[in-house]
Parts: sequence; structure tokens; C-alpha cells
Amino acid sequence: MAKLNSAAVAQIESICDRHRDEKTPLMMILSDIQNEYGYIPLEVQEIVSQKTGISVAEIYGVVTFYSFFSLTPKGKYVIGCCLGTACYVKGAQQIIDKFCEILNIKPGETTADGLFTIDALRCIGACGIAPAVSINGKVYPKMTVGQVNEVVNGYLNAEKKEA
Repeated sequence: MAKLNSAAVAQIESICDRHRDEKTPLMMILSDIQNEYGYIPLEVQEIVSQKTGISVAEIYGVVTFYSFFSLTPKGKYVIGCCLGTACYVKGAQQIIDKFCEILNIKPGETTADGLFTIDALRCIGACGIAPAVSINGKVYPKMTVGQVNEVVNGYLNAEKKEA
């Protein structure tokens, strides 16, 4: 988003107005903004605060508490590695480590080209298919360290075809 233009400000204000009559609108407003822009920087939180009367501190607290909200842009492909108990005991740490090694980023970071973000997740509710990884909603069950390269290359090859 960098610097917000007038159209972006109007869109954010419109999202706030859409939820004006809700008892507790903040989660819905933030969710709509996250879906629209991919992240919720401080500049946007200030607009939401002005429109709703909710303090920036409270908004910031919500954005930083819930892992599905982000203060920074995410990559085109968001790799969610489950580190819940079932996944962890079946090798999830080694899997996320391999993604980090291949992409040269840490959990929570995005590659310089903006293609990949790695998120360490506490539990995605896929314990029966542990260890599980999700990429933009597609779940990869029973993931192994040996499959990580193949998965990353699949997305890189798709990018080459689009170019």
C-alpha cells in the first residue's frame, strides 16, 4: 500500500461504514481490509480508529494478536507450516526449516521477490494428516522434508508459465 491514495482511503472508509451498525465491528472491518489489501499497516489502523472511535492501541492489539492479520504485505504464496503437537512430533520443525533454507527467509518473512511468505502456525486442525502444510488454502498432507523442494519448484514453475 505504501502511501495511501484517496481511492484507498475511500475504500477503507467504505469498509468501516459497511459495518457501522454492528455491535462489535472491529473483527469484520479488519478482516475485510486484510482480504482487500493483504495486510493492515498502522496508517490504515489510524483511519479505522477515526471512523470507529476505537483506539489505535486496541486495533493494533487485535491485529498483532490474531495470526491471520498482518502488519506487512504477504507473498503471493503464503506457506503455512503447522507446528501443532501432532504435526510437530511427526517432523514439522524439519519441514519448516527446509522451506526456510530453500527460500532463504525465516518464519514471518517474505522473499525479496514477493512470491513466498512462511508462517509458523500453531494448529490448522489437520492432525489426522500430520504433518500438514497449507499454501494459499491448499493443504499438503503428510508432508516430508523430501517433498519441500518439489512443492516450491511447482510454484516457481507456475510463475514461469505465467510470465
